[in-house]
Amino acid sequence: MDCPGEGEQVRACLDGLATGLEFDYPARVVRVWHEAPPEAVCARIRQLGFGGRLLASEVAAPDGSPVVDERRQRRVLWTLLAINAAMFVVEGVAGWWADSAGLLADGLDMLADAGVYGVVLYAVGRGAARRRLAARLAGCLQLALALGLLAGVVHRVLTGPEPLGGAMMAVALLALLANAACLWLLAPRRAEGAHMRASFIFSASDVIANLGVVVAGALVSISGSPWPDHVIGLLIVAAVLTGALRILRLPTEGA
Repeated sequence: MDCPGEGEQVRACLDGLATGLEFDYPARVVRVWHEAPPEAVCARIRQLGFGGRLLASEVAAPDGSPVVDERRQRRVLWTLLAINAAMFVVEGVAGWWADSAGLLADGLDMLADAGVYGVVLYAVGRGAARRRLAARLAGCLQLALALGLLAGVVHRVLTGPEPLGGAMMAVALLALLANAACLWLLAPRRAEGAHMRASFIFSASDVIANLGVVVAGALVSISGSPWPDHVIGLLIVAAVLTGALRILRLPTEGA
């Protein structure tokens, strides 16, 4: 389910079963307000052939908004902030030592993520308008980072020596594990407002960037050329920019 046409099919098939629907097409997520058992809702949707799985099921407040465990949200976000801050230090030092534009770009991306998680923490427990504002600030921060990363990568392309491919691969694998843990922590909570959906989006982008650095490190080791590292640095910039635009385009309803 990734377009309004398919969303209308979902809406039609849940007629009489759902009391409210909210679609997040970029994330391929639909939130359903219902009184029937969750299994009945999922079974009805699967009849359309879209597949899918239940991410979370929560009791709704009298006004129809989900009851959110704010203390758990804060705990998850503080954990994510700590992971990203630590990995910024690791990748920043390793990128400087290994002369890797890809690692430096990925490390700065981790720093921005830590800052964004701080912004999102501000939104926990606040009204929908504040949560929407936090999501927009997160997107703007990611956008600013993409421009800063672009300048840094171009500088490396023009002046940097050949990077150490083995070091790139080892550190990028560590960062991949860290971001996979972040996604695992965020997955059950990404339907809890625009601020949490934004967090999930840029963590997913980070996983793709980590895989790219691993591949670039292997190519540097095999070819002896720095260009795979330069290319992945530019691709990370593009991934950060794409994630920022997705966050800024998040729907505001029910945020």
